[in-house]
Amino acid sequence: MIINHKRGVFMLVISKLLSKSRSKKILDRLRYKNGLFAASKKDVSTGYNAAWIRDNVYQAMGMETINIKSAIKTYHILLDIMKKHEYKIDWAIKQKPDEKYKYIHPRYDPFTFDEYHNDWGNKQNDQIGALLFRIGTLENKGVRVLRDNHDIIIVQKLVYYLESVQYWHDEDNGIWENDEEVHASSIGACAAGLNAVRDLVNVRDELIIKGVEALNNMLPRESASRETDLALLSLIFPYNIVTPEQRDEILRNVEKKLVRERGVIRYFGDWYYFKAGEAEWCMGFPWLAKIFKDMGDKLKYEYYMEKTHSIMTENQEIPELYYSNVEFYNENTPLGWSQAMYLIALS
Repeated sequence: MIINHKRGVFMLVISKLLSKSRSKKILDRLRYKNGLFAASKKDVSTGYNAAWIRDNVYQAMGMETINIKSAIKTYHILLDIMKKHEYKIDWAIKQKPDEKYKYIHPRYDPFTFDEYHNDWGNKQNDQIGALLFRIGTLENKGVRVLRDNHDIIIVQKLVYYLESVQYWHDEDNGIWENDEEVHASSIGACAAGLNAVRDLVNVRDELIIKGVEALNNMLPRESASRETDLALLSLIFPYNIVTPEQRDEILRNVEKKLVRERGVIRYFGDWYYFKAGEAEWCMGFPWLAKIFKDMGDKLKYEYYMEKTHSIMTENQEIPELYYSNVEFYNENTPLGWSQAMYLIALS
């Protein structure tokens, strides 16, 4: 029995290593030479060959589990994008943007770093919070991300930018790039990002306090129109900005109301790839797995990892989503964010 147990443990370790290696290769294929990631395949017709700030942060977090230097390269390029558009940040600091195009753009050409000008729900405050959060978190762990004084200046300007847009009650398009509302997930990302860089640059305590107070007043809702939302998981991981009671309520709502057979719907009434029901987003399974792993709930961790394995393609790619109640996934396969979340859950 002891021999069989040891063999079983050994096989699990080997399986985990193989899964991690394959998923890294899949994520690597989405990476451009300069360090940016496409959201999905580079030749996809949906526009997912572009580089999103938020997606790149999550994809780089996945790469951190394999090669920290490779991940830091991505963060450097994201800072370089901010530098190219520094004039726009300066304008927004001087006066709160009164038009959507005046906000920091979420999506860029991966070669020229130019904005894509078509409207795609381009007010996304959480992306700035996400970038600040990851830079600050790594720096606080002793991992050098900021290269020079200009990097520090950009981080400081991003702090001033969030203050100028008044992120704690600013209506943005949120993680899912939908209608403009005040989103709890956006507020939480910004507050967590500001808190993470407070030892690197000047961050007034009031800026964080306003965000936390607004967040507490909104939870467990995501917005005025959404009782619960997959995006709320970000408040638990990576941001860890909710109380244990808030965390548990978010998880109860997501599991009870949003979890489906092949993924997690983003929210009720989601029209994106709607077909006889809301689309089932694959990233939800490894996201839940990671959260329950951190909570020490081994059974739920293993359950959601098994669910993740069940929706992988034969090449172990993880799609963006499956259509409701069917075995067909959409063209954005693999989705870099999904693949990265799986790597994070494995680690």
